[in-house]
Amino acid sequence: MSNLFPKSISKTLPRIVIQGVRGAFHEMAARQLFGEAIELVPALSFDELAQKTADAEVADAAVMAIENSLVGSILSNYILLQKNAFRITAEVNIPIRQNLLVLPGVQLADLTAVHSHPMALAQCAEFFRPHPHIRLVESEDTAESAARIAHLQLKNTGAIGSALAGALYGLDILAPGIETHPANFTRFLALQREAGAPVVQGANKVSVSFTVPHQPGSLSRILAMLAAQSANLTKIQSVPLVGFPGEYLFLVDFTVRNPAVIPETLRLLDVMTDDCKVFGIYRSATF
Repeated sequence: MSNLFPKSISKTLPRIVIQGVRGAFHEMAARQLFGEAIELVPALSFDELAQKTADAEVADAAVMAIENSLVGSILSNYILLQKNAFRITAEVNIPIRQNLLVLPGVQLADLTAVHSHPMALAQCAEFFRPHPHIRLVESEDTAESAARIAHLQLKNTGAIGSALAGALYGLDILAPGIETHPANFTRFLALQREAGAPVVQGANKVSVSFTVPHQPGSLSRILAMLAAQSANLTKIQSVPLVGFPGEYLFLVDFTVRNPAVIPETLRLLDVMTDDCKVFGIYRSATF
């Protein structure tokens, strides 16, 4: 999807920040969003991803997970969107097939620990309930866990990760597809710095955040306005406002059939809410 970049950037390989290292699901998302001709810029945390994305000397864009169909939203990443001048320019839903990766020859009985990102551990918790001898250990990244096992030749340790990570680091798939539910998808966002983000043609989805007056009916009036604008609400979530007990930041996604209504809908949102921030206007992804 090279049209996500201004022409001045597309002359060279786009530098795309991903959370994790080679073999991470973020790499798969990056290649679907931006194509194969990209330079990956690894970041071992989402905070590091945001820092690198903000630096024009380091990166042109980023891919960031925002929610998973089994374990829900990554609220800390919404806070990063709130704090930084990024724009969502695209999204993709990636089917997540988690695998138990080990050194060749290692069996389940040999394992004393399995390492992976907290989201991956949560997605696979049911698989490990019959195996209490295996300790689940949180790490920065699925693929980094696989790389560490290969580098240190850890025969009593496994990792949860993609088949790509297993192939890259020479690990066997001891147990494929160990996620709790087969309908396991993660939604990834393409992010660019707000100042250079392009206008997305054919955009039909909007992501915003806002606060509302702390009084009866404030939120219901906004929802009624969105309905009147024929906006289909696809997500609404609240996050407590630090320092303001009982008050919340609302995170909202909506889609429209007619993109022409988006400017007026955003104008009304700006009038009816406080601190309205548009995270992005982009094309809705399919499953």
